[in-house]
Amino acid sequence: MKRILVIEDESALRDELCTLLRHAGHEPVAVTEWNGVLDQMINAAADLILLDINLPEVSGETLLEQFRKSAETPVIILTSRTAELDEVLSMSRGADDFITKPYNPTILLLRISAVLKRSKKTAAVQTYRGAEVSAVKGSIIRDGMEQILTKNEMIIFQLLLDRQGAIVTRDELMTALWDNDEFVSDSALSVNVSRLRAKLAELGLDDAVETRKKQGYVLK
Repeated sequence: MKRILVIEDESALRDELCTLLRHAGHEPVAVTEWNGVLDQMINAAADLILLDINLPEVSGETLLEQFRKSAETPVIILTSRTAELDEVLSMSRGADDFITKPYNPTILLLRISAVLKRSKKTAAVQTYRGAEVSAVKGSIIRDGMEQILTKNEMIIFQLLLDRQGAIVTRDELMTALWDNDEFVSDSALSVNVSRLRAKLAELGLDDAVETRKKQGYVLK
C-alpha cells in the first residue's frame, strides 16, 4: 500500500481519484485546505503526489518548483492543459509524469505504478559521457548546457542508459512508456526517439543513439 497525496480543488474529481486509489490498494490523502499547501506536501510523508496545476491561491507549477527545493517525492501533474510546452515546463520543474484530463482510470493507475517503480530504481543523478542525467528533474546537463526532456523522452533515455551498450527493442521501449504496448503506436515511438536524438545532438551527443534495424536501439 502506497500513501498518495491528492491535490485537486474540484471536489467531485478529488473524491473520484481517492476512490480509484483506494480500490487499487493505495492510501489516498486529500488536500482540502488551500492555505499552506506546500507545508502539507512536505509533511504528508507521501510516496507519491497527484498535483493539479490550476489551484486556488497558488498554481501547481509554483508549488512543484518550491517543493523540489527540499523534497524528491515523485509528483504526477494532472491537468486539462494539453500543450507540449506545458508538459515541458512541468517536467523542467521536477514533475515525474504529466497526465491530461479526462484520463483513463486504468492508464492512470499504470502510470502511477510506473512512476513508483522508477522512484525506487533510479538514482537522483547518473552520468553519461560527461553529462549529468537527472531523472527527478528530467534533464541532461553537459558542458554547462541543459536539455529538458519530456516524460516519454526521459523514459526512453533512462531505459537505454540502464542497458547501455545492449540492444533495447522497440517493443520493450513501448512497454516501458505505457506499461502496456497497446497504448502507444510504433510511429509515436519513432517521433519520441527522433526528438530525444535532437536534444542529445544539441549537447554534442549526436551519435549517442544507434538504430539497429529490425531490432531496436543501442545507447553507445
